[in-house]
Amino acid sequence: MKNFLLIGASSGIGHAIADTLSRQGHNVMATFNTSKPDGNFDNVSFHQLNVLDKDFDLSYVPDTLDGLVYCPGSINLKPFSRIKTDDFAADYELQVLGAIKTIQKVLPKLKASGKASILMFSTVAVQHGFNFHSQVSASKGAVEGLTKALAAEFAPTIRVNAIAPSITHTKLAERLLNTDEKIEANANRHAMKRIGKPEDIASMASFLLSEEASWITGQILNVDGGMSTIK
Repeated sequence: MKNFLLIGASSGIGHAIADTLSRQGHNVMATFNTSKPDGNFDNVSFHQLNVLDKDFDLSYVPDTLDGLVYCPGSINLKPFSRIKTDDFAADYELQVLGAIKTIQKVLPKLKASGKASILMFSTVAVQHGFNFHSQVSASKGAVEGLTKALAAEFAPTIRVNAIAPSITHTKLAERLLNTDEKIEANANRHAMKRIGKPEDIASMASFLLSEEASWITGQILNVDGGMSTIK
């Protein structure tokens, strides 16, 4: 049994990762911001946490931590001319500074493991380039840079990777998938002709956190139905 801290497990991808790690028998400390998830998972404890707070409590995390998963994100798609600088700053605070604060707080506990793993999340839009994605791409681009820099700095004790999904059936993306027509149109943009499921991402997350991925660090892994490479 390993100890994992999962930030942002109330729904979607984070919730699916909590479920996957629970079924594997690991000890998971999962956080939520406003709504505690429904249902009970074996070996999963839920804790309220707002990463935007200046100082948040992670005292419940044990002295040895084998993995950290940082899931909070947002999808705000607008023409660049309509986005305020404060909007860019808010995304950066949530998706980049929140991750930085969390990593810094638990870094000694990750080092104590001797073979820990940090996992963050980007988006296929960073490397591919989509209309109206400047806000999310700016902050997630910073996440990709942070991933590679920390992977270099923390090696060989801690591995650091990020997953870059395409659109996935989650609450975060519900405005983009709220009709059958939108679902079909988005599915057809992918070589696999379907929208991603949280479980698709959770499977990759589980692998990257495991010993089976012990020679993988500093990578941005695309889990995107072929969107990033296949026309």
